[in-house]
Amino acid sequence: MSSEMLLDDLNIYAERLSKRYEIYAQPADRLKQMLLPRLWRAMGRVEQSYFREFWALRDVSFSVRRGETVGIIGRNGSGKSTLLQMVCNTLHPTEGVVRVHGRIAALLELGAGFNREFTGRENVYLSGLLYGIPEDELRKRFDLIVDFADIGNFIDQPVKTYSSGMYVRLAFAIAAHVDADTLIIDEALSVGDVRFTQKCMRYLREFQKHGTLLFVSHDTTAVINLCSRAIWLDSGRMIMDGAAKDVVEQYLAAQHAADRKSLGDSVALRPGASKTRGEDKPDASGSEVSADVVDSRMDILNGTAQRNLVEVFEFDASNINSEFGAGALRIQDVRLRDEAGVLCRMTYGGELVDIEIEAQVLEPMQRPIFGFFIKDRLGQRLFGDNTYISYHDDLIQAEPGQRLLARFRFRMPILPTGDYSVDAAVATGTQENHTQQHWIHDAFTFKASESTMRHGLVGIPMHTIGIERIEETE
Repeated sequence: MSSEMLLDDLNIYAERLSKRYEIYAQPADRLKQMLLPRLWRAMGRVEQSYFREFWALRDVSFSVRRGETVGIIGRNGSGKSTLLQMVCNTLHPTEGVVRVHGRIAALLELGAGFNREFTGRENVYLSGLLYGIPEDELRKRFDLIVDFADIGNFIDQPVKTYSSGMYVRLAFAIAAHVDADTLIIDEALSVGDVRFTQKCMRYLREFQKHGTLLFVSHDTTAVINLCSRAIWLDSGRMIMDGAAKDVVEQYLAAQHAADRKSLGDSVALRPGASKTRGEDKPDASGSEVSADVVDSRMDILNGTAQRNLVEVFEFDASNINSEFGAGALRIQDVRLRDEAGVLCRMTYGGELVDIEIEAQVLEPMQRPIFGFFIKDRLGQRLFGDNTYISYHDDLIQAEPGQRLLARFRFRMPILPTGDYSVDAAVATGTQENHTQQHWIHDAFTFKASESTMRHGLVGIPMHTIGIERIEETE
């Protein structure tokens, strides 16, 4: 497609975007670079550069369709902010072109676009005018902006007195009321309290119905949850562009490998690669469960119609889509069993189940940490656990050839209709500092095809539910 043409259904089109900076060792070199090359060209001599080239972005091409939500991930210094600034036309590319359709509202760096000496009220009008909103229209929207920001009397105080959270509140409130076609957010939601963050997320969910969103965040869970697609940048180059869940999984695996490499550990990336605790404790082994929660509605909820039907698809070691780890141990099987120990093919929600992770030890190791996550179709982690707390005082040693089995017993939540998957992993080290020996994304999947649950992420079995009449006493 020609760089001069922007298709009707595209909001953003970028082709071979690159940004180069000239890094000078000393101020005098800058002056030399301005004068001497011209002299050498006139004299027919070979030019000499007095600077070092730094490419913040190199040959990045992508397009974003109208109504699409795209996350941009990468470590600090990978070129994310440079890319966004070029999309917003606040930074010109050294090479390549970018075309944007419609009005853009951007939350780039904290307080960008604000005059620190102006009050919040004055900055509302200043920012609104920069977005192209007429002053009379800004007056009509002013109360809505102030209500959204919820900063009280600080609206009439200079913004230089604001906290970082108040900066974001006001900036986001303005961006939310300028009728943008494209909204760009660069880590703006990483500050501020949880209530305001939730308010912003509700707004973004509503904006996604009609607008285009570019979302930069180090919170990969938020990227998976919010975005249908993600772009991974590293050292100024695009590494991967695809479904948000797939890109985030590859990114996390690569970052873990890089982190462990810096500590001298080796972690292999393989895309698409016994002792049971509590044998002397009946409540841990599952033979007896004290003070268990059994939902009194199970007979009604499940009944003969099986309205919370969950179909389980077993682990297939020959069909692993994504895995990584250092390799001192390898997971051989991940399975779901019912309370009687029978492999589950169907569950209904509310019954006791076991997730078992079986692994083969390949190298001597100490204190293995088994863990799992259950995720929804977007890759959002619903819940999970690991063995660290239960075993951190036990020096479990394993030798090559031995097999280990971890078992997690819990009541299966009542799940909304949809697709789910289980990540399984084994690490060594501590909760805070560990090396993944083997992590399998989507070790097995299951589908909730019928459910009585309509809202929320999971339904928790209730021990009792009741209503009683309270008699008033005189």
